[in-house]
Amino acid sequence: MSYDIDAAIRRIPHHPKPGILFYDLMPLFEDPQGLAACVDGIAGWARDRDVDVVLGAEARGFILGGAIARSLDAGFACARKPGKLPFDVITREYDLEYGTDTLEIHRDAIRPGQRVLVHDDLLATGGTAAAKCELVEELGGVVAGVAFVVELTFLPGRERLGGYDILSLVSYDSEAVEA
Repeated sequence: MSYDIDAAIRRIPHHPKPGILFYDLMPLFEDPQGLAACVDGIAGWARDRDVDVVLGAEARGFILGGAIARSLDAGFACARKPGKLPFDVITREYDLEYGTDTLEIHRDAIRPGQRVLVHDDLLATGGTAAAKCELVEELGGVVAGVAFVVELTFLPGRERLGGYDILSLVSYDSEAVEA
C-alpha cells in the first residue's frame, strides 16, 4: 500500500503564534489508511532492532505507540506529565521550543537491558525525545532507535539526539507561513 502521509497532514497558519505554520497530524491519524501507513512505516523500520518496549509520551505519542508495540510484539510504556502515574516514578525536566516541561515514567516500566523504541509524533527541538532517551537509560534500558512521523529539519532536534538512530516518515524544512 502506498499512502501519501504528507498530503494527509493539515497545515494551520499562525498557530500557536503569528508567523508559525502548524503541522496537524490528526487528519492523518483519523484516516484508517493513514494510521496504518504510520504504524507500518515505523514498525517496519524498527522490526530488525529487536524492540522489547515502545515508549510514547503523553499525549500524541500514545496514539501510535500502542499500535506500533502491538505490531512489533513488544510492550508499551508511557511517559506522562507529573502527577498522572500512580506508582513510583523517575522524572526528567526538559526544554521545549516554547518553554520547559517535565515527564515521568514508572520506575519499573523498563528493565535493565531491555531494548526500547522511543516514539513521538513530531521531532522539533528534540527536548521531549532526549528526555525520554535519558529516562530509558537511567532505568538501564537501551535505546534501540527513535522514531517520528514528522521531523522539522530546520530545528536542532536531530543534532540534540546525536548518536541515536532516527527515523522520520516525513520532514519539513520550514514552519514559516508563506506570504
